[in-house]
Amino acid sequence: MLVANRGEIAVRVIRTCREMGIRTVAVYSDADRGALHVRMADEAVHLGPAPSRESYLRIDRLIDAAKATGAEAIHPGYGFLSEQAPFVEACDAAGITFIGPRPEAISAMGDKTGARQRMIQAGVPVVPGMDEPESDVNRAREFARSIGFPVMIKAAAGGGGRGMRKVESEEEFDASFAAAQREALAAFGDDRVYVEKFLDKPRHVEIQVFADAHGNCIHLFERECSVQRRHQKVIEESPSPILDEDLRRRMGEVAVRAARAVNYLGAGTCEFLVDANKNFYFLEMNTRLQVEHPVTELRCGVDLVRWQIEVAAGKPLPLSQDEVRAQGHAIEARINAEDPAKNFMPSPGKITYLRLPGGPGTRIDSGVYPGYTVPMAYDSMIAKLIVWAPTREQAIQRLQRALSEFVVKGITTNIGYLKRIVAHPEFLSGDYDTTFLARRAEELRAATNGELARVALVASAVYQYQLDKNRARKLELAAQGAAAARSRWAEMGRLRALGRAGGVR
Repeated sequence: MLVANRGEIAVRVIRTCREMGIRTVAVYSDADRGALHVRMADEAVHLGPAPSRESYLRIDRLIDAAKATGAEAIHPGYGFLSEQAPFVEACDAAGITFIGPRPEAISAMGDKTGARQRMIQAGVPVVPGMDEPESDVNRAREFARSIGFPVMIKAAAGGGGRGMRKVESEEEFDASFAAAQREALAAFGDDRVYVEKFLDKPRHVEIQVFADAHGNCIHLFERECSVQRRHQKVIEESPSPILDEDLRRRMGEVAVRAARAVNYLGAGTCEFLVDANKNFYFLEMNTRLQVEHPVTELRCGVDLVRWQIEVAAGKPLPLSQDEVRAQGHAIEARINAEDPAKNFMPSPGKITYLRLPGGPGTRIDSGVYPGYTVPMAYDSMIAKLIVWAPTREQAIQRLQRALSEFVVKGITTNIGYLKRIVAHPEFLSGDYDTTFLARRAEELRAATNGELARVALVASAVYQYQLDKNRARKLELAAQGAAAARSRWAEMGRLRALGRAGGVR
């Protein structure tokens, strides 16, 4: 199997393949020549220069690499080409199995406005918004006025928070519309956007679904993803603190209905917004494995990558809906090479020291090692820390302990920022929403500066104490040496001098 990805997800897939006795082929760019996934795979093929468009996004080179190594299947991981129907079609044309959904399902759910229409037809609730993408700012502004501000402008061709803008008033609309179009074009090669109503105090809750080629489709419960910064998830947990059993059941049923509406195959995730009154609305479907899939694996005791491979090979799902069990509480924190004190600026560079946490219920998914150089060209995430415990309180305590053990030197990371998030009263209460990090940004950053100042003060005091102690010791030794030199040797010298002068008999 060829793994058409890099970093921790490539390592994650390779590990399951090893357990299944499947030989693996890694691919890499110039920047990833020494990467961990390259070292772990049975073979590795060079794709090209560091920029993704010249390496990991080159469908032709990936297909050529699969043919050259005799790979029978390709796992796309997440990101890059994982949700691109032309990649699946290229695999089909080459006689290579794509580990994921069919291209028709990817296309159906990849067009966000088209997906909204399909969900409405399937009886799935959606946030009020446009049914078609809009390129004319005047018509888009008029629609926004009709549903009332605030609104969200979103990319029609993709997700993941890119090409997305919240607009508070009509005065902000034109500039935000143009900015969303530019970002959508850069991220997806498509500048189409649409407008939908912004929900007050929304929770972002997603449902993991899985379908096989035998007509079976199930869900594996939810993941709470409301701890976000700039629409990018930072911490995920399951179960969601806001869901009761009835709401969980209804959302699971709707997610399965959404997957069936597009004849889905494999692993997918239906994302929902839940408002303050616990009404839920379909947001989008990610037709791939999610970054946060380990949260579900720990709660349900399954290997979703193994399931992907087996389903792609034509096997039925190993569990029915009634057989799926979830126990305890799991939380994931994303470890990023970025500097929270500098507006989360990426912090590439060489990792000079790395200490990973361990202990009961603690898992690390990582693609780095001591001596590895984190490149500038890709996403800043270097690892995921996932913990499990019987209760949410214990899981948070375990995560706090594990974060305190996690040490990375040589680059700046967000570990300190994560510590403050999971110690914040709002997170501890479970009563938070997608605005949590934005609302608390100043106090979290202030805590960062205060903490660093205290550490620096203590370190400088210790350093000065050591300098003073060493200086005093040197002076003491010098004084002792001078006294010793004067005592015996000076006495012998005086005696010899007196003897020569005849003063001693």
